[in-house]
Amino acid sequence: MICTLCPRRCGVDRSVRTGFCGLGKDMLIARIAPHLWEEPPVSGSRGTGAVFFSGCTLRCAYCQNGEISHRNQGRPFTPRGLADSLKRLEDLGMQSISLITATPFVPAILDALSLYRPSLPLVWNSSGYESLETLRMLNGIIDVYLPDLKHYSSRMGALCAGAPDYFAVASRAIPEMCRQTGSPVYDENGIMLRGTLVRHLILPSLTGESMKLLTWVKDTLPPGTPVSLMRQYLPCNDVHIPGLRRPVSEAEYRRVRDHMLALDLPGFLQESASVSADFIPLFNQPESFI
Repeated sequence: MICTLCPRRCGVDRSVRTGFCGLGKDMLIARIAPHLWEEPPVSGSRGTGAVFFSGCTLRCAYCQNGEISHRNQGRPFTPRGLADSLKRLEDLGMQSISLITATPFVPAILDALSLYRPSLPLVWNSSGYESLETLRMLNGIIDVYLPDLKHYSSRMGALCAGAPDYFAVASRAIPEMCRQTGSPVYDENGIMLRGTLVRHLILPSLTGESMKLLTWVKDTLPPGTPVSLMRQYLPCNDVHIPGLRRPVSEAEYRRVRDHMLALDLPGFLQESASVSADFIPLFNQPESFI
């Protein structure tokens, strides 16, 4: 498997050794379970069936899921095993299925979906750091894209995520997601059936970056593209970067929120109660798998 799935295009044969992501040929998953805490159009009242894949193509210094994104904790799954788990999630009455940080396993996921495709909105929950070639493999498969939009400057992309080209890549990837899904479509319960919902996590000391990113959304993406403005940042993963060792202040949050409102961007604002480690799921435990 010569891997060029992510923008790093490291070209490693993952059947022999690991790529930048630290992953080999086996699909690793750290949690498959109902998840109630995504945006309302994804979770609804009954939750989304969340599949947390191990590994990541970024190296976010502050990642709250560092044990799986940096240290690749998880269990090996075959496409058949994943397909069976998707069926169980559907049978539990979930309102969507979320594939979370799944880019290193796209071929295996497509194999699983050929065995069983749930009749629920299929959500691609992504860092936003995606290659156009890989996204086009998902065209017609994914119903809803839920990308992060993390960093604006190459300096912050390099310092915080190990990707100086983060914005250059994401600013091409997210319009492609919007192109594939078209304008948002919701059912009678407000669940998104098709569309792209852009997430942005406010970081302490970096409100200027947040405002530039929101302005880019307004100026670039189709009108009506919803935004989820997140205030849940907590210092995690032993983050050592000065300025990122504290939560976002109320003044910082209000500054970014007011900019989003002034731009008249539709979407969602997180409550202050979201700033809690209680919302970080348990990974790779017996109770982590349905």
